[in-house]
Amino acid sequence: MSEDGSQLPECVPHLFPELTAEKHKGQAGRVGVIGGSEEYTGAPYFAAVTAMKVGADQAHVFCAKDASVVIKSYSPDLIVHPTLDGKTAEKDISSLFERLSVLIVGPGLGRTDATLKTVESLIKAARELELPIVIDADGLWLVNQKPEVIKGYQKAILTPNLMEAKRLWIALKLPEDQWDKKAASVKKMSQQLGNVGLIVKGPRDIFSDGVRVLESSEEFGLKRCGGQGDIMSGAVGVFYSWALQMEKENANAVLKKFGPVCCAAYAASLLTRRCSRLAFEELGRSMLASDMLKKIPQVVNEMQGTLSKKKS
Repeated sequence: MSEDGSQLPECVPHLFPELTAEKHKGQAGRVGVIGGSEEYTGAPYFAAVTAMKVGADQAHVFCAKDASVVIKSYSPDLIVHPTLDGKTAEKDISSLFERLSVLIVGPGLGRTDATLKTVESLIKAARELELPIVIDADGLWLVNQKPEVIKGYQKAILTPNLMEAKRLWIALKLPEDQWDKKAASVKKMSQQLGNVGLIVKGPRDIFSDGVRVLESSEEFGLKRCGGQGDIMSGAVGVFYSWALQMEKENANAVLKKFGPVCCAAYAASLLTRRCSRLAFEELGRSMLASDMLKKIPQVVNEMQGTLSKKKS
């Protein structure tokens, strides 16, 4: 059973960093996305542009060469590096890690052996720098093959859907017949990984840092189109980087109670599900993930609203 999260909404408006004339580019976050292959170009775009629309200052996409021009054509706001399948990929990409606030691994990545080997090395490099990591999609496939890649790294959040979560449960050698899609199972998986953050997406999003386990039941749209998980991973990334920064700067009482993983997970779940609901209410079964992107400014303003009222 999940814990009482009735106070979680109180942490949301405080996650957004204040915008002032004194701040410079990058202080609201620089997000890196590792993903994008010849077949999958939309996924890294959705993750990166979501992070920027939520409020990050910059987003870098590290992708395969064949994907780079396509991703660049989607948006001039993204910085696209066609380096993921190059001979010096690990060096070229990891050299930029010190500039980043958070790294999102997996959207549109693909599962070739060469790519997964490179990504394994990049995750190791990110861990050495204590860079926060969000892992989704094909990044989760790598974790299923080699859980040690992320085991024990408490600045990581994995974002599986229910099917991916079951695969992870089995990969961790937990009894298959005990997987029940409920809060206790999610917390158990997090603990088995060494208290790595987990967000299991489903009818109710369940999230845990191994110490706490909570749920989000915000209403969402009924169209399950592709790209929604990528939007979620982008939102998790930027909110998590902000929550960790807030923790350093004397977090408020609610964040101290629930921790940065659960506060970021709740905020990202709230944003994604609400964007889904608004787009579905307008378009019904014709809704696409790109329609959800158009709802982000409205939802961000609503999420910040409580804080704005407090300041006025």
